[in-house]
Amino acid sequence: MTASVTDLELHTQITDPLLPDLLHPERMLWTPRELCDLTSTVASELTTSLLGILDYVPEQRWWARLALTEGVELWLLSWLPGQQTEPHDHGGAAGSFTVLTGELAEFYRYPGGPIRSQSHGVGSAIGFGAGRAHQVLNLSKGPAASVHAYSPPLVPTREYASLADIPAEIPPLPAHRSLADLRKEPVEP
Repeated sequence: MTASVTDLELHTQITDPLLPDLLHPERMLWTPRELCDLTSTVASELTTSLLGILDYVPEQRWWARLALTEGVELWLLSWLPGQQTEPHDHGGAAGSFTVLTGELAEFYRYPGGPIRSQSHGVGSAIGFGAGRAHQVLNLSKGPAASVHAYSPPLVPTREYASLADIPAEIPPLPAHRSLADLRKEPVEP
């Protein structure tokens, strides 16, 4: 599903030369703002390519890794009505997502803070730091799709029974795979 281009893995159906230019393989760590700019640009400039890849699976959320470098991973996710993530953090990685189609709801919490919610429509983008836990849901009556990015890449998520269970501090987790391992078997975003 991916093709190697030096220090960059790209989804084989993404042929637009803009994507490799956006990924900066030399950048080892991305800020939430940079991740937000990346997901926003990919969602707005590569819409046709993304819609050609997009799939919907009734049994579970569908996802495809679009790109991977040593500093960032980029994903496309689809959400049918009622599909959602469990409450989770990103193990110390910063992240971002931009809604490509439809509408998504997000409940989120920083350690020690209140649980908040936000609705994200088409083009809505959010970048977040390592200390944020959230749950993303499609509460609408139609399908949705979103573009996600995380840095550093390959860091596992940590799930919680509820956002009320977020600890006072969210410690970072180490990346659990190398780029070579991911060429063999991608993980869930």
